[in-house]
Amino acid sequence: MLLQCVLCSLLGLVVSVASSSSLVGVHPLDEKYFDSDIIRCKDGSKSFHRDRLNDNFCDCLDGTDEPGTSACPNGKFYCRNIGSTPKFVYSSRVNDRICDCCDGSDEYQSSITCPNTCVMGGNVNYIYKPRTNLKSIHNKLASTTFLNESNTIVNLQDIVKNLQGIKLVFALQLVFIGFLMILWMLRRRARYKRRRYLLKNVAPNRSAN
Repeated sequence: MLLQCVLCSLLGLVVSVASSSSLVGVHPLDEKYFDSDIIRCKDGSKSFHRDRLNDNFCDCLDGTDEPGTSACPNGKFYCRNIGSTPKFVYSSRVNDRICDCCDGSDEYQSSITCPNTCVMGGNVNYIYKPRTNLKSIHNKLASTTFLNESNTIVNLQDIVKNLQGIKLVFALQLVFIGFLMILWMLRRRARYKRRRYLLKNVAPNRSAN
């Protein structure tokens, strides 16, 4: 009789643990929704058996059956964040080695241990350092790319200005050369006229004398 009581207690404990573990990522107000053996997807597309809840296989398109795993891209994981503000994160971020919940509950089967920052001033916007590093790296790359593009634009503008300056100098040189040619032609024409005048007037006078 005592043995039967112990076995019943152990069985109840196992069922309780299994039940609580299957409700990982479920909002407290939705726990009753998952009480029945047959559960309907919230989008009404189909139904699934309760043992398929959080089994790491996506049955519902809206992720109703996988709130606590990353199987469904449209699923939502509920962070209880006791000591801070609860919130939802996408189920795709569950066990991805990045702490999204301040209580670290989204990394319950991950190889990293997330510090609970909810009780440390309730920093609801806390994000694990690797994600911060990724954001900072992305920002640095973006700023570097912007600077490089800005420098490229400035260099192109300098090249355009230099080309415009070269064109102006070349045009001035052409004008100067044209001016010299005109002066040379006028001078040559004046010399030619003077020579004709001398041949026409001076030569006959000498022969008459």
